[in-house]
Amino acid sequence: MTQNGRLEAMRERVLDALGELVRAESPSGDLAALAHCAEVLSRVGQDFLGCPPVRRDVDGVPCLQWGSDGAPHIGVIGHLDTVHPLGSLAVNPFRIEDDWAYGPGIFDMKAGIIEGLAALSVVGLDGVTLLVTGDEELGSASSQPLIEELARRVEVVLVLEPSFEGALKTSRKGSVTFDLDVRGKEAHAGLEPHDGVNATIVMAHAAIAIARLADEARGTTVTPTTASSGEAGNIVPGRARLHVDVRAWEPEELERVEAALRNLDPALPGAQIDVIRGPRRVPLEAEQSRLLFELARRVWEREGFGELKEAAVGGGSDGCLTAAVGTPTLDGLGPVGRGAHTPGESIRLSELLPRAALVAGLIDELRARRSAR
Repeated sequence: MTQNGRLEAMRERVLDALGELVRAESPSGDLAALAHCAEVLSRVGQDFLGCPPVRRDVDGVPCLQWGSDGAPHIGVIGHLDTVHPLGSLAVNPFRIEDDWAYGPGIFDMKAGIIEGLAALSVVGLDGVTLLVTGDEELGSASSQPLIEELARRVEVVLVLEPSFEGALKTSRKGSVTFDLDVRGKEAHAGLEPHDGVNATIVMAHAAIAIARLADEARGTTVTPTTASSGEAGNIVPGRARLHVDVRAWEPEELERVEAALRNLDPALPGAQIDVIRGPRRVPLEAEQSRLLFELARRVWEREGFGELKEAAVGGGSDGCLTAAVGTPTLDGLGPVGRGAHTPGESIRLSELLPRAALVAGLIDELRARRSAR
């Protein structure tokens, strides 16, 4: 029997678990909600794998680990946090309509977690460590040491992030975020605005200059996103803050943009711009995924699913972290779906168990190749 045949026998169990996990809302940064979701996932995971996870929380962020304590050679990673705020279930409740299942975070990436648990319930945990973290959508600032520690202990890493229209993600842009803290000088907006240094104006000029750092030809995006300034409507603002999202195919481009940000000149005399760098992920290069993708392609064909495609994508993931320490990494093994990070987020149900079969088949192949060495 194929792996997909074994998994089809547990379809109802998989769908019940998927609904339970999606209903446990888990917005990034909400430690109470993340803790509740981690408890739900612990129960679900124990049901599939026959053992509870080890909790390895960092800075209050829940991180769950199943599998080998000794010398695992396969790492499987995912994250339980989502971008959706509490209450999103009221807008996009978990439900099944025809071949689609809906719910906040179902595509990115709770279905991927369930897919991984189902696969491991079939092939077992021998030589495998599954790590699920709780801060990926914020850049994995707390969980990064755990992810890198796992990557150094294993020979390969499989990432349960969602697919790109069914294609595996064999390369990703690197990413880094920055916060610009603009300091001006407060003054009464009606009586003496000339005595102030308007931080909003400085921030606006900086945002325009920052956007010009993008390089379309090289695929480098530099995007000012959230902004805030001021304390009251009748005061010249003395402080402002701007968030900047940077993505690039080449590490040198990330460095170029950072250098330019740190050399920004404030548009008004007396103002100051401080640049605070956030989490940084280097690019995942196709060469680091090549052999694993070829193996996945053969597994997919053997299961009878036809041609498996690959894609290069702009979004970063924890796969960038594992590849950065030199561990071969294959990303995008999660579900086929649509609407990531939107109120209509959903997955195609007919693709869910075949994707789990791909993960199971990959693990079996990696074990067999290791035994043959």
